[in-house]
Amino acid sequence: MSIHPTAIVEPSARIHDTADIGPYSIIGADVEIGADTRIGPHVVIGAQTRIGEGNQIYQFASVGELSQDMTAKPSDNTWTLIGDRNVIRENVTINRGTLKEDGTTRIGSDNWIMAYCHVAHDCQIGSHTIFANNASLAGHVHIGDWVILGGFTLIHQFCRMGAHSFTGYASGLDRDVPPFVLVDGNPAVPRGINTRGLQRRGFDRDAIRRIKEAYRTIYRKELRLPDALEALREHQDDEHVASMIQFIEASQRGLQR
Repeated sequence: MSIHPTAIVEPSARIHDTADIGPYSIIGADVEIGADTRIGPHVVIGAQTRIGEGNQIYQFASVGELSQDMTAKPSDNTWTLIGDRNVIRENVTINRGTLKEDGTTRIGSDNWIMAYCHVAHDCQIGSHTIFANNASLAGHVHIGDWVILGGFTLIHQFCRMGAHSFTGYASGLDRDVPPFVLVDGNPAVPRGINTRGLQRRGFDRDAIRRIKEAYRTIYRKELRLPDALEALREHQDDEHVASMIQFIEASQRGLQR
């Protein structure tokens, strides 16, 4: 374990022998930092944060600090949980959860979060995502696996993005985006499916064709959403179509259409 002599580490923090803590960083109470995780200089890791193995957190990031919700109190039993092999770049802010949900902000593994991004309280982030510079999530946002957010994307509180979805540069979202769908603009509108991303991840031609047909049913056939869902159920034996149906049925805010 390498802890720079200028770093401040609370006695209750548990840091793996192979982790590194850079100059002038502050590690709060009840923090756990896993093997081979590197905390750069001038980083603040707030109290009650769990960080897994092989993460890289760059200078001036603030991870696990008290949320910007006005009801939050330092004494609240709330947490930030971060998985393995994430890259968190300069000036990223990730806030801990609040008592309005289960008290936890969660980030999975293998995510790439670029400079100046903000992840607010109670957000639930999957794995293998990419957040380009300045993407900002309000509270309680849910982001599925393999999602890509274009730079300066803004997402309203309680919105959800399904797995493999994608936003263009400076998109503004105030509703849900189903799996596989690409949106762009402010307010964002659907532009198709994330074909290139699916190809890179090994989806075969038939799978992409069925996803495209499901997209056309939802967005291009001028059907009411209940009627579009009914049409999709004829193809729910396809796992990807089924995931779109399940996502839409669970939506509380409606779809970005």
